[in-house]
Amino acid sequence: MKTKIVYMGTPHYAREILDTLIAAEDMEVSLVLTQPDRPVGRKKVLTPPPVKSLALEHGIEVLQPNRLKDEGIQEAIESKKPDFIVVAAFGQILPKRILDIAPCINLHASLLPEYRGASPVQQSLLNGDEKTGVTSMMMEEGLDTGDILETIEFTIPTNMRLKSLMQQLTVDASILTLSTIRNFTKLKPVKQDDEKATLCKKIKKSDGEIDFDNASTIYNKYRAFEGWPGTFSNNGTKFDGITLIESHANNTPYEILAFENESVVVGCSTGSIKIETFQPASKKAMSAKAYCVGRGLKIGNTII
Repeated sequence: MKTKIVYMGTPHYAREILDTLIAAEDMEVSLVLTQPDRPVGRKKVLTPPPVKSLALEHGIEVLQPNRLKDEGIQEAIESKKPDFIVVAAFGQILPKRILDIAPCINLHASLLPEYRGASPVQQSLLNGDEKTGVTSMMMEEGLDTGDILETIEFTIPTNMRLKSLMQQLTVDASILTLSTIRNFTKLKPVKQDDEKATLCKKIKKSDGEIDFDNASTIYNKYRAFEGWPGTFSNNGTKFDGITLIESHANNTPYEILAFENESVVVGCSTGSIKIETFQPASKKAMSAKAYCVGRGLKIGNTII
């Protein structure tokens, strides 16, 4: 007999977990809840969440409530008589009346109680952590505060950026989802140590601004903010292809220390970085060397 599941999730991470559940012969996903379609890009094209698109491909009923307390949502979930409600990056906290329908399992992309909240993967990179992972947990009314069921750990390579790390954690979360559901009755939930808990907030565009104070901090922002918001100076110039050269020497911020092929080595108050690409505000990206040559900048000058 198949395990009946109601699924809640929104982004690509959640889509891949849903795909794993759909493919599992012992699982049956009868209802999917996801966020409403949102405007995307400069043209603000109304776009469905990745989870919705996948569910519709497989003929699964989809609901997109603004709030889970909206009329009819509880009844719709109850009508499916789920064995489990599985949640991954859904974007809303579940009210008690839905938590009470069936065991609610959340797949969170950190080793809880570290990095509860909206941006755990970025936060692990910002902090230069050596390891991260995925946690399956029982959901309760708090934000990522429920009992831990299982974890998978991952050691982060020092050159790994957000997209690759997210891809790895997505694979691990998919594996963990099946393991937790299949072994649910054998697992012993472990309470989180609230004293060790940390909270991470939603990323804002302004978080990507760098000031050439600390080279390690800049490099970790570059890793964490791949795609969006990126890394940029206060005048809007964007930087790409950043490598940490060293992290201890004292330098003049923004000073050009050397040219390496098409890249430029720039000093920070502490440490130095190599930058491959500059993109001034409202202009096309160019090699760092071309940017400097075009402005007559030489070793000893500052890039801004």
